[in-house]
Amino acid sequence: MAETQANKPRKQKDVTKPSEPQTVAQAKQVEKVPEYWQLTDDEVLLRSPEPEDEYKTSDSWRVFRIMGEFVGGFDSLATITRGISIFGSARTDEDDPMYEAARETARLLAENGFEIITGGGPGIMEAANRGAFEAGKISVGCNIELPFEQLPNPYQNKSLSFKYFFVRKTMFIKYSNAYVIFPGGFGTMDELFEALTLIQTRKIRNFPVVLFGSQYWQGMLQWITSMMLNEGNISSEDLGLIHLTDSPKDAVEFIIRTSGAGEKNGSE
Repeated sequence: MAETQANKPRKQKDVTKPSEPQTVAQAKQVEKVPEYWQLTDDEVLLRSPEPEDEYKTSDSWRVFRIMGEFVGGFDSLATITRGISIFGSARTDEDDPMYEAARETARLLAENGFEIITGGGPGIMEAANRGAFEAGKISVGCNIELPFEQLPNPYQNKSLSFKYFFVRKTMFIKYSNAYVIFPGGFGTMDELFEALTLIQTRKIRNFPVVLFGSQYWQGMLQWITSMMLNEGNISSEDLGLIHLTDSPKDAVEFIIRTSGAGEKNGSE
């Protein structure tokens, strides 16, 4: 088999490689270091084949690795019946009010019998895992392999690692009764709009979506209402389960009231 850019074996890590960056600025500097950027399975799978690329014929075999990730995820999360996924920026510092709000929201949800699921990283994800962990409840991290290494946060008592984003995203949806979306970037938006799409197309039911932080989200909601809704591209019902709040207590009460998790578990 010819060696191509896609199937080149990974080089051994340089022992002189810098330590894990603690800030975005440090991360940008570290990414410039030779050999820091890693080829991920997602990148290999999603790249377009080149005419001379014999590696393209093995894409079908990659299905077995994907299947293995699904099986592993399903086995590991089979006992999660009242999961709530909490999303938000990995760049949120511990002294940010949103960090504390996510921590408090997760704690309250955990104390009400919900299991907390996050992407397992720093920032808002760490805060949510921390809230559940400190409450002595289930704290799940669905970590993802990234081109730049990201260490799982230490507040997980059930930690999974995925190579493929779409497998990981399936786990979030399958094992969640609701989403709580804190301020974040592209990844957070991706999870938000995937959930809204699944609700709109009736692929999932009884799935409340809480947007936390009215100042952060109000511009987007105004645009959705004035443009998408006004142009007839969505209906008012499509936004019916979006709940905007600045209160952890209100977020939890909304989820208990609308998720359906209480009914199927015999609670209020």
